[in-house]
Amino acid sequence: MEGKILTLHPQGKRGVNISRSKYESMKKTIVEILGKAELTHAELTTAVEKKLKGKFDGSIPWYMEGTKLDLEARGVIQRVPGETHDVYRVKR
Repeated sequence: MEGKILTLHPQGKRGVNISRSKYESMKKTIVEILGKAELTHAELTTAVEKKLKGKFDGSIPWYMEGTKLDLEARGVIQRVPGETHDVYRVKR
């Protein structure tokens, strides 16, 4: 049986149960991408989809969103208010 992880939410809302291996794959990808540049939500989604296309089983945007919120709640990445759009970056 594959392990699951209950994700956290930055606003304290209920997280989702997802496969640990999919979470780890998504986490590694998000942190790697945001380690190179600050991106808006749309840019991050596009970059993650491009990197994982054909290598990830499941909805990339859905898993990315759950993992991104979890990483925000755990203080790994942060949302920074921007002039037109918020941007995400690895927490310094």
